[in-house]
Amino acid sequence: MGIMLKKLAVIGFGSTMIGIGLNGFILPFHLINGGMFGISIMFNYLWHFNIGITFVFLNIPVYLYAYKSDFNYFLYGLIGAFFSGFMIEFFVPLKDVFHLPIVSSVIIGGVVIGIGVGTMLRNHISPGGMDLLALLLAKRTKINVGIIAYAIDTMIIMMSLFILQEPRLLYSLLIVSIVGLLATVITSWNRYENN
Repeated sequence: MGIMLKKLAVIGFGSTMIGIGLNGFILPFHLINGGMFGISIMFNYLWHFNIGITFVFLNIPVYLYAYKSDFNYFLYGLIGAFFSGFMIEFFVPLKDVFHLPIVSSVIIGGVVIGIGVGTMLRNHISPGGMDLLALLLAKRTKINVGIIAYAIDTMIIMMSLFILQEPRLLYSLLIVSIVGLLATVITSWNRYENN
């Protein structure tokens, strides 16, 4: 019971950080974060799809795979995805709160999201499908989950650059680099702490 409460607290903290980081610092500049968040945001820019709902639906195939591979990752990942989707919608009003230069906003947003994602991944919880896929791949390959997540996120940003033809999305590469670096540091710290 204590482990589950800790994981729920981590999910609540991580999801809140993601919701604040995205809405407060990333979305006002029409930038894209990595993972399923990034794809959901891209769909929002292209077709005005609801980000939170799109995010949940995009996660379904990865969660079906996780269900067959590792039930704990599936369970906490499912809770993490729904909480993250909810917090993204809950913090939408933050889009009009902060008025920072784009570089400052990208750095702060990347750090806030990176702390949220890294804290969740450190506790073997994913905030979304691509991070869950990264956790499962890290378990099989022994490569740090932060590095795998960064590689996936970079591919998504490059795809978005190609589809949307928006040079401003180059800032998104800075976002995923900050998030990836923090996730790698936070998850590595946990590993050395346990040895």
